[in-house]
Amino acid sequence: MEPLKHECGVAMVRLLKPLEYYQQKYGTWMYGLNKLYLMMEKQHNRGQEGAGMACVNLDAVPGTEYMFRERAEGSNAITEIFGRVQKEFAACSKEELSDAQYAKLNLPFAGQLYMGHLRYSTTGKRGISYVHPFLRRNNWRAKNLCLCGNFNMTNIEEIFEKLIAQGQSPRIYSDSYITLELMGHRLDREVERNFVDGKKRGLENRAVTQYIEDHMNMANVLKSTMKDFDGGYVMCGITGSGEMFSMRDPWGIRPAFWYKNDEVVVLASERPVLQTTFDLECNDINELEPGCALIVNKKGESSIQRIIEPKGDYKCSFERIYFSRGSDRDIYKERKKLGEQLTEPILKAINNDTEHTVFSFIPNTAEVAFYGMLNGFKRYVNDQKIKKLEQLGHTPTHEELVDILHQYVRSEKVAWKDIKLRTFITEGASRNDLASHVYDVTYESVEPYVDNLVIIDDSIVRGTTLKESILKILDRLHPKKIVVVSSSPQIRYPDYYGIDMPRLEEFCVFRATIELLKERGMYNIIEDTYKKCKEEIQKPKAEMVNCVRAIYKPFTVDEINRKIVEMLRPEGMTTPVELVYQSIEGLHEAIPEHKGDWYFTGNYPTPGGTKLVNQAFINYVEKA
Repeated sequence: MEPLKHECGVAMVRLLKPLEYYQQKYGTWMYGLNKLYLMMEKQHNRGQEGAGMACVNLDAVPGTEYMFRERAEGSNAITEIFGRVQKEFAACSKEELSDAQYAKLNLPFAGQLYMGHLRYSTTGKRGISYVHPFLRRNNWRAKNLCLCGNFNMTNIEEIFEKLIAQGQSPRIYSDSYITLELMGHRLDREVERNFVDGKKRGLENRAVTQYIEDHMNMANVLKSTMKDFDGGYVMCGITGSGEMFSMRDPWGIRPAFWYKNDEVVVLASERPVLQTTFDLECNDINELEPGCALIVNKKGESSIQRIIEPKGDYKCSFERIYFSRGSDRDIYKERKKLGEQLTEPILKAINNDTEHTVFSFIPNTAEVAFYGMLNGFKRYVNDQKIKKLEQLGHTPTHEELVDILHQYVRSEKVAWKDIKLRTFITEGASRNDLASHVYDVTYESVEPYVDNLVIIDDSIVRGTTLKESILKILDRLHPKKIVVVSSSPQIRYPDYYGIDMPRLEEFCVFRATIELLKERGMYNIIEDTYKKCKEEIQKPKAEMVNCVRAIYKPFTVDEINRKIVEMLRPEGMTTPVELVYQSIEGLHEAIPEHKGDWYFTGNYPTPGGTKLVNQAFINYVEKA
């Protein structure tokens, strides 16, 4: 499939012991810094356009820096930012580098709070100024805020207007900066609340500052900041006075996992990241529940606090199918189940001819679903062997046993992902020619004109890679028939919560449906849907419904599949091609705990998503 861009990944580390403790036990005070590096590298799959990290040193003395940040762009950003930090240590002697007290007083990124971020843009905005974390400075430690997150907000224009109404003037129009300013404003109010309380107690100067830092309540800040946001998010932050927090959206769209012992409190976007980095069992790790925040105060006391009441069970199923690491215990099982459940529709596509069928997968993310598909067919073939033996009616001869038992499921690595298309080549024909060679094949892995070739992918989104590369290259093997299998259902609707799928016309399923409507003279459905979308977006968001569903109603999945094949078949290709998609029912059976299926059903978890899909159809019609 064409690589999709996920919003980002987050990593947080709060050390609960003095740096001297880690120097003595682990041989380095850089324990937290090293763990942050590992957590970010283990989540490299979640963002390759930029990376950043931040640190707070609670032991810094006035007049010295206590809040540090590094950011970089590009796929090597993690190596770059940690390399810069290590350069700062290059001038130190071996004795100085092993002295935690010296490090706290003299070296950057020697601290107790660490936060890391990996970025993929879903807005098209580029540049170092858009790389997390974002930093808000102030001479009061408690008013310093560093923020990062895995999020995409659908109602940023409303939040922007709210800030303006408060008298603010944000410098940049983006959900990241506006969130920072809004939360920073509420952080200021929390500081001021504690300042007033401290003054009432007769405290002055440094004493009142100490009181403020000891009584900061980030739950107050989060409750007053996040209540109005519509979107999917895991919002993470650290303050100059030592508060750390991470909050998950009340719909549970974006994931977060945490762990605590007597040495650390840590959080990441994916569970196996924590398992591998800290040598943990699966059940040691907790999932941050929707609407809740993990909060660690200056003293290192941690708590889970309910910030917003849950608004539904919409954990993202596409996280499980495609984005998250397949090494997670449950995700691995779910992906295998998705592949196994496709046995029956694939059998129909190959006319039950398993003897003359080769099974394979499109690398690399579909590999686990491929194993599940193989299991399903192994079970089917074994059942057929049992039936044949039972039907013999006599003790089988050696030849009969050989004939029956030597039937097996044939699998090969047919497709290889060979190269990356180089972006410096801009001329159209050259780029198209290169795109056709992104994949290569294992020659003579299929018997020409005799064997069917079944090849599974985790999803089919735009269809571009199928048309420009995969079908062309598979056709060179001259199979009797090619069956392209998607372990996910048809992707029909855009995403607005952090995955790079914002426009309807990008989806091959949508384009095929529009072509069917035009071919069959059903223009009225397009026109009626356009009018209803226009009417719908005038309503209050809470009352809106997804009108775009209407365009799919006249057609079956098979009808749309056939049109997709017709549109994506490369010129000159003669091999028959059939598409097999996972069903919605199969998706829910394989991934029962993650009900967020708006990509496939149009059932958006938030009013903002419903509004935007209606607007997307309006935009499509008006640009067509």
